[in-house]
Amino acid sequence: MQDNPLLRKENTHRLKAIPFNEIKLEHFMPAFEEALKLAREEVEALKNNPEPPTFENSILAMDLGGVELNYASTVYFNLLGAHSDAEFKALAQKISPMLAEFSSSIATDPKIFERVKAVYDQEVAGKAKPELPKDMNDTEAIRAAERYRMIERRYHSFIRGGALLSDTQKKRFTEIAMELSRLSPKFSDNVLNATNTFELHITDPKDVEGMPQGVLDAAEFTAKKKGKESGWLFTLQPSSVMPLLTYCQNREIREKISKAYSSRAFNDQFDNQENIKLTLALRQERAQLLGYKNHADYVLEDRMAASVTNAREFLDKIYDVAYPAALKERDEVAALAKELDGIDDLQSWDWSFYSNKLKEKLYAYDPEELRPWFKVENVIDGLFAVAKKIYGINMKQVHDVPVYHEDVTTWEAHDADGSYLGLLYIDLFPRETKRGGAWKSSLQGQGLFHDGMRRPQVMIVGSLTPSTDKSPSLLRLDEARTIFHEFGHAIHSLLADGYYTALSGTSVLWDFVELPSQIMENWLMEEEALNLFARHYETGDALPKELLDKVIAAKNFNAATANINQLRYANLDFDWHLADPATITDVNAFEKQAIARYALLPMVEGTNTSCAFAHIFAGGYAAGYYSYKWAEALEADAWSMFAENGIFDQATAQKFRKYILSRGNSFHPQELFEAFRGRPLDPTALLKRDGLI
Repeated sequence: MQDNPLLRKENTHRLKAIPFNEIKLEHFMPAFEEALKLAREEVEALKNNPEPPTFENSILAMDLGGVELNYASTVYFNLLGAHSDAEFKALAQKISPMLAEFSSSIATDPKIFERVKAVYDQEVAGKAKPELPKDMNDTEAIRAAERYRMIERRYHSFIRGGALLSDTQKKRFTEIAMELSRLSPKFSDNVLNATNTFELHITDPKDVEGMPQGVLDAAEFTAKKKGKESGWLFTLQPSSVMPLLTYCQNREIREKISKAYSSRAFNDQFDNQENIKLTLALRQERAQLLGYKNHADYVLEDRMAASVTNAREFLDKIYDVAYPAALKERDEVAALAKELDGIDDLQSWDWSFYSNKLKEKLYAYDPEELRPWFKVENVIDGLFAVAKKIYGINMKQVHDVPVYHEDVTTWEAHDADGSYLGLLYIDLFPRETKRGGAWKSSLQGQGLFHDGMRRPQVMIVGSLTPSTDKSPSLLRLDEARTIFHEFGHAIHSLLADGYYTALSGTSVLWDFVELPSQIMENWLMEEEALNLFARHYETGDALPKELLDKVIAAKNFNAATANINQLRYANLDFDWHLADPATITDVNAFEKQAIARYALLPMVEGTNTSCAFAHIFAGGYAAGYYSYKWAEALEADAWSMFAENGIFDQATAQKFRKYILSRGNSFHPQELFEAFRGRPLDPTALLKRDGLI
């Protein structure tokens, strides 16, 4: 087994980086089989430990165990999303159920739970919860609080994992976990396959009138790579779809790409409707086994929102203000479409095109103008310059770290005092082996491992505009925002200063996790930050002040519509997970009814959001999509403190680092937020920031 890089005991790389260059497909199944064998032996030793249960020999032992299994899982599932072919993906149908069964066997084992409960009774039950120390340098107090929270959360995770069920119920609980573990990658694969299958090959120049030359160059380059002798090839990657919808004057072409994108994995060879229904039924059954009415109640119990009622009341407060404003925004766009082209029936494929025309009319600028100032390398350099000014950290590119694809770059993070903070992988461009969207994930957490304390290794992944044979990668503003967002997640991990990995970095309550990522986006819209890096990729000239002013002035353009779009996703998610799955016979009919309240444009027959809604059916956002808006409210209020004191104010930045970024899940997020802000959340901060009140 020493020949298998996934099982090798010694990693000789100076940063203990994963040897991606050595790992092959055939290594995974033997690695998982051996790792599961070793992990089961550890579990048996834990169960049969004759010593009385303690934090160290029970809670901590579990946290530090399963080294080989955790390593193989980390590598496999990160590659599954970022770089995997059909053969690699097929392994998920074997690996996922094996892991689900093993995880469930631990959570439902009465002997292990007995040990966990004993520690809980000794150190947590009936004991006062440690308060947030006034001195955040009081290491002893923080460690005591982390220990308390570690025990508390481990105990409750066992209960939520089926520890109190009967033997018959435990058996069914495990079966459900195994089946759900198969459905999630299957759903994701279907979306990716549907995305990759579609191609729109255009050869008539009249059909691409209005398109920016850089977008056409990219489409021409794609056509050549796909073996086309001439013309332009557009795909369902966002970097291809969005420019076409925004600039193509041919309405029929816009309609075609819009319908194709909005019908992925719906009524085609990769149809996800049955996967949705089965997923919902299994989640509901699992929730009811545990004593909850539905999956949403099960999820929200362990969130800042605490209940579905609280979450939906929060969303409705935004809706009451945003929907009337969004209708006005819609009417303004519709009026311009009629004025310019006589269009009486504004459709979804018209929205981006005429919205952009309205933005040009109101602010005298086109977002496409910004691309030359957002060369991807400059954006990354600028992001790092901003991060250095905020937190004092230094990012240094390194070239001796093995990567899984040639597009990936690697960076070491160092603190202001020179101490090593962690390793960052950046992978930004689309390919057929990568799922769509953007995300941050961890290759190694921060905290205590079996061999001592380790610093984190994280990756940020996206599908942004790639370079062509005619120009480097030049990003849209929203793509640059995506990089800032995902780096915000990365910073949450890189600046982690916890003792236990289970509580470190982004291992926080789900509706808190987007705060560090969303607040990072704000710096991109600040003149003081943009001046650090927005340079023309050919001339080196700074972004003109006139254009910069227009960009900042337009930052709340159609903000109400953007809010309603997010509310539609959040409430669709809730409706799926509050309904009785037995009553859902028609996926599309259910969706139409769920989103009707949020409609701004006519619904389009043959399209469906849910069948490609990977966030909730293949990711971690089931009954949790609302968390984007919840965290955005936190972020808007937190950002107001930077806005008041200065966007690079060191006292504010260090306070945010101390209470939000460094502490992870060692305290309840409400305590941490209020300690940073100095008061409870201002519930109107988000609406104020978006110019809605």
